[in-house]
Amino acid sequence: MATLLVAAAGGHLEELWQLRPRLVPAAEATVTWVTSDTAQSRTLLAGEQRLFAPPARPRDAGATVANLRFARHVLALDRWTDIVSTGPLMAVPFMALGRAQGIRCHFIESPARVVGPSLSAKILERIPGVQCYSPYPWWRRPSWVHRGSVLDGYEPAPAAAPGVQRVVVTVGTSSYGFARLVERLVEIIPPEWEVFWQTGSTDVRGLGIDGRSFVGERELSDQLAAADLVIAHAGVGSALAAMRAGRAPLLVPRRAARGEHVDDHQVQIAGELEQRGLALSCEVGTLDLATLERAAGRRVTRSAQPPRFRLERRRPAAPQVLAGRRASA
Repeated sequence: MATLLVAAAGGHLEELWQLRPRLVPAAEATVTWVTSDTAQSRTLLAGEQRLFAPPARPRDAGATVANLRFARHVLALDRWTDIVSTGPLMAVPFMALGRAQGIRCHFIESPARVVGPSLSAKILERIPGVQCYSPYPWWRRPSWVHRGSVLDGYEPAPAAAPGVQRVVVTVGTSSYGFARLVERLVEIIPPEWEVFWQTGSTDVRGLGIDGRSFVGERELSDQLAAADLVIAHAGVGSALAAMRAGRAPLLVPRRAARGEHVDDHQVQIAGELEQRGLALSCEVGTLDLATLERAAGRRVTRSAQPPRFRLERRRPAAPQVLAGRRASA
């Protein structure tokens, strides 16, 4: 089996990376990764067969066209049997073209989408033959199935001894800044705490901190594992990276009304992770030193035997076109 694993860099790539060992039977397949070229993807996928797609912002029409051309090129490189993607935007051209060639296509929606699918998923569910997997069992949508999620691989663990010496603040690699969070933390974090700042596209000039836009996956993992407290925007990638390092992060969701994201799905995932005991959630406006101290020392652990994620193996029939119209079944 020759399988393409397609995901945008950031949380979508982190999710697919963590899911891969659980995918049946794709875990045993020969895989090629398709993602964006970032410090995260270069270190996380070191030693893997990988192809770097054109950069794309959320809901970027121009990037969709560029990725369509790129997908056509990649699909011509081999006789692919499966495409597996956690999205978002780049999944659409790959699966539209893949289905036209009779390739099995599997779209796994992000656990950030607690109450319903993303825009990319709403497009993909309309493409005949694309198998869509919901992250939660309470979804009720035709053609979707629930086989679990990446969150099923974690559970709460006993907290460490209280006290804070080392802190990691991470806001991911989004093109949207999160100045409100960084500025508030500069105000309330005691000067004696050692802080590692990963600030993404946030402008931190004049704040008196050593902010780093992007950090390689290995370095960030080491910093997270050594931290007494992890504070992050409520992005799935940042949350999963903290959990993979054994830390239950303090998650602060971005808000669309303040220009910090395209919608408020971070509020949903922050609440879901808090309910599972895997994180603590807080809004910027209520963030204070007492909240930081309450979040410090919280831990999670990986499940001993996380459930397998079984992909649909039935090969849907390739679309047929007759006289310029799709033939009826």
